[in-house]
Amino acid sequence: MGRLGFSTTESARLLPLSVFGVLLALSVVLAEQEGENLSGLSNNPDKAIFAVRENGTTCLMVEFAVRFLVPYDVLALNGIDLITEQAPFTLPRNAEIEGKCGSTESEIHISWKNNAYTLRIYFSKEFRDKGIEVWKISRVQFVYDTSETSHFINAYNPGKHTASTHRLSALVTPAGRSYVCTAQQTLTLISSDHQKGITVSMYDIQIQPFDIASDFMFSEPYKCITDQRERLEETLPLVLGLILGLIIVITLTVYHFHLKLTANQPQLPRDRSMYKNM
Repeated sequence: MGRLGFSTTESARLLPLSVFGVLLALSVVLAEQEGENLSGLSNNPDKAIFAVRENGTTCLMVEFAVRFLVPYDVLALNGIDLITEQAPFTLPRNAEIEGKCGSTESEIHISWKNNAYTLRIYFSKEFRDKGIEVWKISRVQFVYDTSETSHFINAYNPGKHTASTHRLSALVTPAGRSYVCTAQQTLTLISSDHQKGITVSMYDIQIQPFDIASDFMFSEPYKCITDQRERLEETLPLVLGLILGLIIVITLTVYHFHLKLTANQPQLPRDRSMYKNM
């Protein structure tokens, strides 16, 4: 029976592979990513602040308040029919954070109540018309457990369900900038629980999933269209008032000079008979 072994040539071939495997493992360790909950920095009791860091540097940040409206079934009093109830609740500030950062794709996972609830938001970059690079929310997924009784009371056939968006392109923002919006942004997710519609509403938003230049600092804000429109509606009456006031001042000034000019001119007699004596 022959003896098994590696020749010198085979060892030389395996050495680069081993080195490559070690380098790959080191790169995974070095690119360690961790989530941080910074909600304590906000004075708003409804707003949460979460960050994902890579190698000790912030690579993704979200600051927002989130409301959920989740329909679920309960058994009617007759013990036969099902009634759909609505469970409203908000995203808690003490949630646990995980995430991943990449050059063109990033994601954040927000979990609470011992993973009874998990909100996953996926971001991506793309080029649009005229070569403009933007980022957007490409998918939102929400996992919830109707056996969790603080929000779901007497749920019929309780268990975990997953709700997801379909072909989402939300919060489109120029690359290198953060998305800012005070107004409510609402998404509808379709649940695995008999295709029920889950409503996820975000407001007081500032998000940046790529190209964060300074640690824990958002880049230049890009305001949503709704906020721009509301600001225009607020400032338009002020601008119109200033224009109207300016018109009044100009009119009074012209009238004043007109009176001054006419006062210096010689007055002609109004009675024509007086012209004979002149």
